[in-house]
Amino acid sequence: MQLGEIAEIKTGLVLSRKKAQIDLQAKATYKLLTLKNISDDGMFINDEFESFVSNDRLEQHYFTKKEDILMRLNQPYTAVYIDQDHTGLLIPSYFVIIKVDQTKRVLPQYVAWYLNTIPIKKELERTHAGSRIPSTNQHAIRKLPISIPPISKQKIIMELYRLHQKEKMLYKKLIKEKDSLFNEVTRQILVDTNEEER
Repeated sequence: MQLGEIAEIKTGLVLSRKKAQIDLQAKATYKLLTLKNISDDGMFINDEFESFVSNDRLEQHYFTKKEDILMRLNQPYTAVYIDQDHTGLLIPSYFVIIKVDQTKRVLPQYVAWYLNTIPIKKELERTHAGSRIPSTNQHAIRKLPISIPPISKQKIIMELYRLHQKEKMLYKKLIKEKDSLFNEVTRQILVDTNEEER
């Protein structure tokens, strides 16, 4: 099965077409999703969203909605699932918006996870080998193969993924704390050494 068989896929907004050049053109200001808000493994890492001043009121289909999936059109082709906390963000054209057809018995979270797997990343790299700036398009994303297990197995995979991500966050936090401890201990040793030499 291909992704295009279970989902509608569209691109985000070309920002240059709607950006207000001067204050007098400003009609609305929106929170803009950017690449720095998403980690390479598909998690939100920064909730400080840039502001986008528009010369027009923008159509709602350019904003994130719960259960949407966004996917970068360039390497590392990261996909991110939109939860309730990240709705209403303006989607730029370097993302595609993937809306999973719920009647196909597939969880959007599962699709987002699947799009971040190594075989999918390799498939995208393979289809764009030789390009100077590796990037993809809607057509290539629609053609991506997708394996869809029963809903019960999708739920198990998602629970394992949630636990895996939680564990990774705890490890990152622990490493940060260990770095701080190391820096403080070595700083104190140097301070003590300087005082002994006086």
